[in-house]
Amino acid sequence: MWFCHPHQGLARHMSFMVRSLVVLSLWFGFLLGCVSPTEAQTVERSSPPTSLGDPQELETFLNGVMTRQLADNHIPGATISIIKDGRILLDKGYGYADIQQGQKVQADRTVFRLGSVSKLFTWTAIMQLVEEGKVDLHADVNIYLKTFRIPATYSQPITIENLLTHTAGFEDGTIGQLVPQIQDLESLGTWLPKHIPARIFPPGTVTAYSDYGAALAGYIVKQVSGMSFERYIEQHLFQPLDMRQSTFRQPLPDALSGQLSHGYTYGNGTYRTGSFEAIETVPAGALSSTATDMAHFMIAQLQLGGFGHARILEETTAREMQQQHFTNDFRLPGMAYGFYEQQIDGQRLIGHSGDTTVFYSLLMLLPASHVGLFVAFNSHGGSTASQNLLQAFMDHYYPAPQTTSIAPLAGFSERARQIEGTYWSTRRNETSYQKVGYDLLSPITVSASGSGHLVIKGVGSQDINLVEVQPWIFQRTDGLSDTVIFQSSGTEMNMFIGNRPYQAYQKRVWAETPAFQVGLLLLCLALFLGVDLSALAYLLRAIRRKARLKPRVGASRSELPRWLGWTVSTLNVIVLIGLFLLFSSNDPYAVQFAMSPALVVVMMLASVSALLTLGLVFCSFLVWRMPSWNQRQRLFFVFQALAGVVFSMDLSFWHLLWLP
Repeated sequence: MWFCHPHQGLARHMSFMVRSLVVLSLWFGFLLGCVSPTEAQTVERSSPPTSLGDPQELETFLNGVMTRQLADNHIPGATISIIKDGRILLDKGYGYADIQQGQKVQADRTVFRLGSVSKLFTWTAIMQLVEEGKVDLHADVNIYLKTFRIPATYSQPITIENLLTHTAGFEDGTIGQLVPQIQDLESLGTWLPKHIPARIFPPGTVTAYSDYGAALAGYIVKQVSGMSFERYIEQHLFQPLDMRQSTFRQPLPDALSGQLSHGYTYGNGTYRTGSFEAIETVPAGALSSTATDMAHFMIAQLQLGGFGHARILEETTAREMQQQHFTNDFRLPGMAYGFYEQQIDGQRLIGHSGDTTVFYSLLMLLPASHVGLFVAFNSHGGSTASQNLLQAFMDHYYPAPQTTSIAPLAGFSERARQIEGTYWSTRRNETSYQKVGYDLLSPITVSASGSGHLVIKGVGSQDINLVEVQPWIFQRTDGLSDTVIFQSSGTEMNMFIGNRPYQAYQKRVWAETPAFQVGLLLLCLALFLGVDLSALAYLLRAIRRKARLKPRVGASRSELPRWLGWTVSTLNVIVLIGLFLLFSSNDPYAVQFAMSPALVVVMMLASVSALLTLGLVFCSFLVWRMPSWNQRQRLFFVFQALAGVVFSMDLSFWHLLWLP
């Protein structure tokens, strides 16, 4: 979902010269019989690390990286803070908060909306209440809910710990998470019961990222503390951390509203200003803050709860919050309480990223080095920019030697055959029309791209290129640090991307793949268009003969199937065109955050067509008894009825029929 697309971690590409020397040495070694290609390896040694501690050197380095990222990714402005050993090494703004007014970003004043980085405050509040004995991490969440309950889909209840590690098993969805106007916002106590997501995995078995789970945790903070979520965070986190330019309130308080950066979208060479986003799931994504304020939060976390003379957590609680509590595979990074882990250049990082429709942010901590990095961008190009910034930062200050296997491993072809295919994320929707956006329109594919190499498409904004380093274990080769593991369990194939520990990926059966589904819809569309063209030809012939369009009384029975078939085909063509226009619309309230009236109409037409298709099936038997129908016409009608049934079943599979 849109609040968080936390991105995978990152690695350095071998330089052209080193690769060339390796290839030449292997070639000459092969000619001399001195090197076996199946055993050859090369080790790239990074240059000695630059010491992080000189603010001037740090600023010079960041100026180059940030200037390049803003230009390359069409981002008007950004704000960044770096902390080490309890002090701010650098906090700085880049570019513009308001292009039209020429207002530049200031790190200590310009407010950015942070999306899912908000969750770190929600999880910290939960840990404060755990510390006070008011919340039990292993208790059923229903204990803390007074006016509604989470249904008991599985025998295991959802616990607070499941919420903190994204293992509650909720499906994902965005309907209702944004509303057009601030006055449309509802309280958490009203919104949450109306939007309870389906439970699609048993709790504690696999990660499936959930905004709803974080919002539910924030509601529990309200219920247990006896004060509003916004007030609790202000009193227990913002005040002790001296975060004076931060708020969860919507609209922003008057003192901050004038400091809020605009959010921008870029297209056709121009920047368009986005509107203020009214977010229902406040604890999951409504935080607005500055880089300087976020530096205070990072200092407190790295100092295990302490900030100056204040303390937001006891040391033991902070350590517990930052240690791993769940992983999809023991060889990969996993989930701490709220933080997710990453492994970059041999270093363990914990953090979170977040986005709205027009902002992108990232907070990362290196606990062992007492270093923290926060950055926010006022355009969605920040997704790529933050990934590149983090990797550049790690390569510059914490470089690690990399070993790359040259030769493919034995048995790769057989493993690749089992791995290749289409996957879907555990962060998906299974019970509403939003299944289309998650699964049909956002396919994830894995394919072999050479001996020992794979390419993953559809995860993030760029392809992921991999090389096998051990059986079933792959490393990125595109300059980014990450490990990908494939795990077969009987007839299922699972994919775990190391620096995306908050979700897993499962291979689909052939009938559920977008390629098959889209092909099926196109085949049906072609047949429906053929029927409509034949109807048009029939009408034109009737006009030329000056015949009445209304069938003769004696021929009404034999003409009824034709008219019914034409009606169903026309409705289905209209439905397909309508769905295409709605799902390709730039209006976020067309299908993404709301079921628009236009979508309701299209789904109602689809339902009418599905009911009429039952009549087609009945008529497909009748036409064989009608002398006026020849063999070709009868067979074509049967195929039309079959296409109508398949089409309606497919719409039902994607929850695109209107069922009030």
